[in-house]
Amino acid sequence: MFRMLLVRLRVPVRFSSPWKTDRVDPLEDVLSLLDTRSYLSDGLIAGGTWAVDFEPPGAGVKFNAVRRGHCLLEVEGLDAPVELAEGDCYLLTRPRKFRLLSDPAAVPKPAHPLFAAAADGWARTGTGDDVELIGGGFSFGTRARTLLLDNLPPVVHVPAATPQAATVRWAVDRIDTERRTHRLAAGLVTEHLAVIMLIEILRLHLDRDPASVTGWLAGLTDPVVASALREIHTHPERPWTVATLAGAAAVSRSTLAARFRTAVGRGPLDYLTTWRIELAANRLRRTDAPVAVIARDVGYGSESALNVAFKRTMNLTPAAYRRAN
Repeated sequence: MFRMLLVRLRVPVRFSSPWKTDRVDPLEDVLSLLDTRSYLSDGLIAGGTWAVDFEPPGAGVKFNAVRRGHCLLEVEGLDAPVELAEGDCYLLTRPRKFRLLSDPAAVPKPAHPLFAAAADGWARTGTGDDVELIGGGFSFGTRARTLLLDNLPPVVHVPAATPQAATVRWAVDRIDTERRTHRLAAGLVTEHLAVIMLIEILRLHLDRDPASVTGWLAGLTDPVVASALREIHTHPERPWTVATLAGAAAVSRSTLAARFRTAVGRGPLDYLTTWRIELAANRLRRTDAPVAVIARDVGYGSESALNVAFKRTMNLTPAAYRRAN
């Protein structure tokens, strides 16, 4: 339906960042596992009274930015539309139908024929050019919904009026410039700009509306829990206990256990097990390292110990998971 520029986002991993300290950022750590790809679709120009219906954007994340004018966003399952002003952008984190419109009374048109007829990178609807949007999205590997997307609300809205949104607006401006001018290495520039935009939107959302996130993302908003998460992500291979994690966070064992469960929805050792399994699964998908070596690297004393934990979490043995992926 859309003509797309597809680029892979090479989010820095722990072995490749020359500026990285000996502390691992959990958000960066998770993003490095997601095999993220971005795409840009044709833009949309609209005017007068109009509405466009979009099919669910697949398993990844859809984004749009309003470059001119204002409109409404309606998303399946949400009670009220989101008002979008010039400079606003949003992420859709669920595969749901959505509608962009100027007026609830407008008769919607399906997006497919509009974008199939797009000329010079722009689809058009209505009369005039009151509103201009650019858009695209992010697709991820198989574990993205469990690791990231299910912890976010269905819509992450970044108003232009938000003081901290300057970096997002700058990235969107640059993405728009690159898609219009097609300068040398535009794909690579867009790739890194998209990384910046995605991370800045996640940062802004965590700062502005921490109550709307769940799981480990919610843990990042609590300084005590965030400290324990950093320890787990920095040294997943260590024989952590609640007591040693609490010591690293400079709180009592009971305090860490209570705050971790409240924020993340599970205990610290449960989270540690889950993260070790995610790391093991990532190695199984991407490398041919022996299972025994992977087990040691992620904190299990033997291949059999990893086999038991992996099967309990993934419903497959490591060997079967590797064959399937």
